Amino acid sequence: MAAKKWLESLSRIKPTLGRFSSVSLSGIHVISADHGRVLCSFCIPAYLTDAEGYWQTGAIATVMDVVGAVAIMSTEDTLKVTTDLAISFLSQAKFQEEVEIEAETIEQKGKLTMVVVHIRKKGSKHLVAVGRLWMAFSSARPFESKL
Repeated sequence: MAAKKWLESLSRIKPTLGRFSSVSLSGIHVISADHGRVLCSFCIPAYLTDAEGYWQTGAIATVMDVVGAVAIMSTEDTLKVTTDLAISFLSQAKFQEEVEIEAETIEQKGKLTMVVVHIRKKGSKHLVAVGRLWMAFSSARPFESKL
């Protein structure tokens, strides 16, 4: 439950240039987050598209990273950081197109956890991207940048 609340709180943050994850996640709708699985929907806003109106790959990677971390949080109640991220981009999603994001924990090896994230177009179910993330516990404390 804490994982779902955390992701929902990120979705309500007003997008600001200084917080890239808040820009990429603003407006995400969390459908469920439990037992190592997260399901969300998202309507792609104009500020996350390129000059041709397609969802930017950097924003897709950010969504995968955060939603993948939430999948782990839903079972372990701890925030992990990405140590390896591989994304296959299979099609493009456009401005105002709705997508579904599904993340699921797949494997645990020592301190590492593997998560797979699928992003599909909501209407046609065509895959937009598939990401494979290895995440590990970080003992580092969060800090505010002095820049």
